[in-house]
Amino acid sequence: MKLNNKSNIAIRLNLFTSPFEKGGLRGIYIIEPSLSPIFQRGMLNTVIRIVILMLMVTLFASCSTTVPGISEAKLEDIELNYGEDARQRVENWRYLIADNQDEAEPEKLRLVNDFINRLRFENDDIHWQLHDYWATPIETLSTNGGDCEDFSIAKYFGLNELGIKDQCLRLTYVKALSINKAHMVLTYQCERKDIPLVLDNLNKFILPAEQRKDLLPVYSFNAQGLWIAKQKGMGKKVGNKERSGLWIEFLGRMKKEQQESTQ
Repeated sequence: MKLNNKSNIAIRLNLFTSPFEKGGLRGIYIIEPSLSPIFQRGMLNTVIRIVILMLMVTLFASCSTTVPGISEAKLEDIELNYGEDARQRVENWRYLIADNQDEAEPEKLRLVNDFINRLRFENDDIHWQLHDYWATPIETLSTNGGDCEDFSIAKYFGLNELGIKDQCLRLTYVKALSINKAHMVLTYQCERKDIPLVLDNLNKFILPAEQRKDLLPVYSFNAQGLWIAKQKGMGKKVGNKERSGLWIEFLGRMKKEQQESTQ
């Protein structure tokens, strides 16, 4: 801003603002009126106040962004029931899904596997006070934990949302020889000739199934069906999703949650 004593006074305001996509100010705005020597300071102050108000409105509008894939009402409900950290985890998850749609599939696998494996592992009888409960991804994230089934399910749906075809993903039951227990992992295999990749919470590195000698495959399933597992390859399809009552009950809760999350 510059004032001089000449007969005409030029006022130049250069405003640089962030280029928001919707609404608000963009680029450089120049106000350059030609004024008489009797220009009053009050008029100048008015111009400045208007400009500042415009900037404040723009900045406020830019901060009121929505989180992709989930409603503000659902986020508020999560915060009310589980706290601010739970809300932040869910928001981070939704942004991970939204911001990585164009990544290569190996990178999508890594991002989802790493994110979910940071959660706390707890058995259902401790975490949910239930003998066996399959949590939805939002439930797992909100409560900051779950068991191997909850982790695998969250990875399955996260990768599905990232555009990886359902036929490439299997929820796979194995026997974990290192702990001598039944265990669930997520496997990724798009072609019969490929060796499945294993996404697991016991070993947090994504490895080909042939390198996981500590896992003995039993059967696998997804939304398309149920398969008896082989050591390598796709396995033999033996039924459909109705074979698993827990899976059917879970899908019902998942559908309800998705509807509530976008309202």
